[in-house]
Amino acid sequence: MPNFLHIPLSELFALLAAIGFAAGLNLYATVAVLGLLARFGHLPLPPGLHPLETWPIIVASITMFVLEFFADKIPAFDLIWNALHTFIRVPVAGLLAFEATQQLSPEKQLLATLLGAAVAFAAHGGKTAARAAITPSPEPFSNMTLSVGEDVLAVGLTWLATRHPYVAGTIAMAFVAIILILIRWIVRALRALFHGAEQRLAV
Repeated sequence: MPNFLHIPLSELFALLAAIGFAAGLNLYATVAVLGLLARFGHLPLPPGLHPLETWPIIVASITMFVLEFFADKIPAFDLIWNALHTFIRVPVAGLLAFEATQQLSPEKQLLATLLGAAVAFAAHGGKTAARAAITPSPEPFSNMTLSVGEDVLAVGLTWLATRHPYVAGTIAMAFVAIILILIRWIVRALRALFHGAEQRLAV
């Protein structure tokens, strides 16, 4: 069980990469898992992240996770939901990394913050691209299956990061590498996401 304050820098960055990727997929599930693990003594959080283990934050994150669980599985509406969460998942992932590394020098803390935000953006972009490819499908099951898979990956990766940071970090960066290979497709998907969300809101 890693301690944010007393682990090697490389292990800390691997942990933050995994958590950032999970947050890019499902921020509320990630925060809920971290909060519950810390609340029940399975994960010592750094001072900056202590609010995550308070019941108001845990309850709020679980509530939002439940809302997202259903909202993210409704074809077309999920476009609006994910477009709005571009401005939530990425900055909050960066904030989590920033608060988790207050013990580091300003330069390393900034690097950790950028890492968390960048990995979250990659995860969010990959999720968006996959969703944009599946949403036009007339049957809802592919969309629901993909969404459940994303939820499971977010929860599983967060838990794994707290037990085996290097393994979780490697998995996260492997996904990032795949996403970077498909970057052109993802850029088109992001444009289609915001265009589709704008059309839905205009109706």
